Amino acid sequence: MKKFMAIMLTMAMTLTLVACGGGAGAAKMTMGTGGTSGTYYGYGGVLGQYIKNKAGIDVTVVSTDGSKANIQGIQAGDYQLGTVQSDVMSYAWEGTRSFEAEGKVENFRTVAGLYAEAVQLVTMDPEIKSVADLAGKSVSIGAPGSGVYFNAVDVLAAAGLTEEDINAQYQSFADSADALKDGKIDAAFIVAGPPTPAITELCTTNDAYLVPIDGEVADNLMASCPFYTVHTIPAGTYEGQTEDVQTVTVKATLIVSADASEEAVYNLTAAIFDNIDAISAENAKGTELSIENATSGMTVPFHAGAAKYFAEKGVEVSTN
Repeated sequence: MKKFMAIMLTMAMTLTLVACGGGAGAAKMTMGTGGTSGTYYGYGGVLGQYIKNKAGIDVTVVSTDGSKANIQGIQAGDYQLGTVQSDVMSYAWEGTRSFEAEGKVENFRTVAGLYAEAVQLVTMDPEIKSVADLAGKSVSIGAPGSGVYFNAVDVLAAAGLTEEDINAQYQSFADSADALKDGKIDAAFIVAGPPTPAITELCTTNDAYLVPIDGEVADNLMASCPFYTVHTIPAGTYEGQTEDVQTVTVKATLIVSADASEEAVYNLTAAIFDNIDAISAENAKGTELSIENATSGMTVPFHAGAAKYFAEKGVEVSTN
């Protein structure tokens, strides 16, 4: 009887583990995103649910300080997935700029580009029609060392300008918007997926507009920094915007630990890109999911599992 009861107890525990996803081989991942009020966190939650339901990977989505924290979290083994800006992951891979002090981080790989984080140059000064017109103007270029700061410096350089050629101000999105309204600055760089609330408010209540980042400036920028790609902000995105505005963009990108299995990463990639319509219905950023967008402008090697999925769709990506 004791032997029978022991066998029955073992079977019951086994069934419980399987039912709870704790059976042998059950995959679990933690995804680092961003602040709870930001797009990374909300969108990460949607992607996490599809990865869990379609790929059978138990994903826990956590709020973080964003791109750099997510890369460091994967490096430390705290996270297995993360959402990051494509330029910041390039800095980590190369050990430059915001990762200059820490040095190279190479234990992560690209899964896919997700959506555009456009470099938006906004002004209310009718004299500013191009990046070159910023010379001598008071311009907000983000906090020192921030992603916005480096994006702004890159764009200025592509137009033949330096930080010293403008009256640089180092402000957040909200502070930049307030300073524009109060006439304390002439223009501001804001890097985010449009429509961006701070710019929407400016264009609704003031005569604000976007300055194009195109032509030779865009060409120079992409030649020197290949993680930028061209982007069109459609007419009507903001109040008073009657025409498309050309600019450049970095990408919100999904990365994964290099140690993740090929099978797991293949399955989670399929869980996202085989369900684009359903994801789009839950979050507007899902409409930017595509094989082309996922695979272009990436400077960090892809994980073999993601590469296998994209190869099946006719697109070869580098894993080295």
